[in-house]
Amino acid sequence: RQHPRSLAMTIFGISDAVKSLGISWDEILKIVPREKIGCISGCAVAQADKFGMGGMFQASMAGSRVTSKHMAMSLGEGSADFGHAYVLGSMGMTGNYTGACATFQYNLKIGTSMIQSGEALICIVGAAESGIVPEIYEAFSATKGLAEDKHLLDLQKRLGEDCSQPNHRKICRPFGENIGMSLGESAQFVILMADELAIKLGLNIHGSALASHINADGYKKSISGPGAGNYLTVGKCLNQIENYFGKEALNKTFFHAHGTSTPQNRESESHIISSLAKTFNINALPVTAIKSYLGHSLAAAGGDQIISTLGSWKNNWIPGITSTPALAEDVYSENLNFLLKNLEFNDANFDFAILNAKGFGGNNGTA
Repeated sequence: RQHPRSLAMTIFGISDAVKSLGISWDEILKIVPREKIGCISGCAVAQADKFGMGGMFQASMAGSRVTSKHMAMSLGEGSADFGHAYVLGSMGMTGNYTGACATFQYNLKIGTSMIQSGEALICIVGAAESGIVPEIYEAFSATKGLAEDKHLLDLQKRLGEDCSQPNHRKICRPFGENIGMSLGESAQFVILMADELAIKLGLNIHGSALASHINADGYKKSISGPGAGNYLTVGKCLNQIENYFGKEALNKTFFHAHGTSTPQNRESESHIISSLAKTFNINALPVTAIKSYLGHSLAAAGGDQIISTLGSWKNNWIPGITSTPALAEDVYSENLNFLLKNLEFNDANFDFAILNAKGFGGNNGTA
């Protein structure tokens, strides 16, 4: 009550992650020093509803007053603050590495680095974003990158689909004929831990976060347009897999695309993935995009990808881009296998997943 939605979502999300460990958190606190437990999480846009920054800016226009909570509840790293204070009781590294739509991948980089360096034994990594408020919606709409009902009906008519009403289940169509992205809200958290500690405690181990790479775009004419940096981040991930695990490991890899459902993204991101699959001699790299189900949750989008990936390994099932009936003509598909249907697989088929994010400003993150 009287907290921004994303901070309330944080409490739920971190609590859920902690309760999935297989051991009580109190038992872990008896073994691990609190200063060795970090929490890195936050939002990309802001705590934008009326209980956070939105309410602070709206107060005078609404004939109200700014409360003592508004400023504190506006801070971008509030999700990490709430995690330490209200769930974890931890005293280690804190903060949020903001990187637009790649924020989760940015936070994952901090978390993995802390574990690898020994600065932390445990690091809770995540992001929480509640961007479905009028001001944020209008801002994205002004960029002409947001899908709206009128254009959706036009698309359904053009593709010969039922156009009596908007089909919102298929409003987000990555790599197909599409009209823009759909906003979503999400809070996603994973718990990173030093290998020896996780094994000693007998915890549920779902996977390993090997690396997260970040590169800017360099010179470009539009701050919101795509650039060269994402070629570097994706290439580094593929190169690491090949170097550490051998060339055959690349054929046991699938790819979670950023897949925002904009015409610009379908062309630019497909070119990146296709070019690098060709460079690394991957014949048919499977590509999916979880935004086709969840929309774009902004900072937490990478978290949606990683939780979907862990679910795929648990259930031997990769959700396909089922909202997209066919690839658009300007999509690059050489050396790629766009999964337009769900894919069931055997345990031995996939050992690696690449999670890609391309954010405004040239914020490219790939894990």
